[in-house]
Amino acid sequence: MKAAVLEDVAKLVVRNIPEPDLGPRDVLVRVGAVGVCGTDLHLFQGHGNYNFDSQGRPIPLTVQPQILGHEFSGEILEVGREVKDLKPGERVLCDQGLNCISQAQSPLCSYCASGDSHQCQYYAEHGITGLQGALAEYIAMPAVNCVKLPDDLGTELGALVEPMACVTHVDRARRRYTFEGEGGTERIRNVLVCGAGPAGLLFLQYLRNVQRFDGLVLVSDVREKNLRLAETLGGRPINAARTALVEAVRELTSGEGVHYLIEACGNPAVYQQVPTLIRKQATILIYGAGHKGADIGVLDPIFFFEPTLVVGIGASGGFDPDGRPSTYRRALEWVHSKKVQVLPFITHRYHALEEIHQAFELDFQHEDYIKGVLTLS
Repeated sequence: MKAAVLEDVAKLVVRNIPEPDLGPRDVLVRVGAVGVCGTDLHLFQGHGNYNFDSQGRPIPLTVQPQILGHEFSGEILEVGREVKDLKPGERVLCDQGLNCISQAQSPLCSYCASGDSHQCQYYAEHGITGLQGALAEYIAMPAVNCVKLPDDLGTELGALVEPMACVTHVDRARRRYTFEGEGGTERIRNVLVCGAGPAGLLFLQYLRNVQRFDGLVLVSDVREKNLRLAETLGGRPINAARTALVEAVRELTSGEGVHYLIEACGNPAVYQQVPTLIRKQATILIYGAGHKGADIGVLDPIFFFEPTLVVGIGASGGFDPDGRPSTYRRALEWVHSKKVQVLPFITHRYHALEEIHQAFELDFQHEDYIKGVLTLS
């Protein structure tokens, strides 16, 4: 089969590789759609490598090339002999993370037992930790990692359930105050989302349409197109290229600063501004950082603000009674019901593996780029 293989930093080659083996509890999926994630870009650019050897050292791409792609959906071609609840011809989205249940570990590790499968003791991830990703014609996945798509939901949208599941996963994180309630001192009254890319726009919709948060949601970015989209989704846009962000936030919060700050841009410079953006005891969600080497010293100035720091990573979470990922099913429900819109994010489409290099090398730099999706017939 054909696959787009990352053979070295910034070297993506489409070539033939062996088809994956099908285990008794697996299904063989013909890839239908793959979203290009910021993490894929970081891996391509060499800013991260999460394929570690037994000593915890990154394995160079020149030693073990990788096949990226962890946001995907497709059609089942074949099922293993022990698979009873899926059949060929059904369309599914896939949780790319392997956990205790998907690897038939018993008993469950403490993380999986508590519903935090993304931190599974035996965790591995297709498209990120060295396991084959979906930038290929076919991929073999544990059947329990596959969730059926509704008949009226396109395969393309099915691939974009994964980033929504990442936002859903963050909801498990603690925060000092609540989005709910009729007022009082325990209620979050305003939010600043730094970054109007796919993650920031999903957080905005999650707040508005799932949490039903009716307070002020500020969204900062430097791309006017993204900010216009954020405004249509219920955010108050701030163009940080034209307006001093700190001054705008102070003015719009009556000088107090924001109660809840979501860092969804991956720009370390944001942390240098945090002390002047937040109120005391605010909650700070660190979501987009982690790839570009922000020194933790940038957090020193906020120490005496007594903030709650929250880190959210990954899409996996707890399990439904059938062992499938509950986080994905919740995210799928919101995408299917259109509580959360993902179609407006897709600005660039690719229709062959031979085209996908454009997303990594050129398109992501364009001012109008928000999200790229590869569809395979």
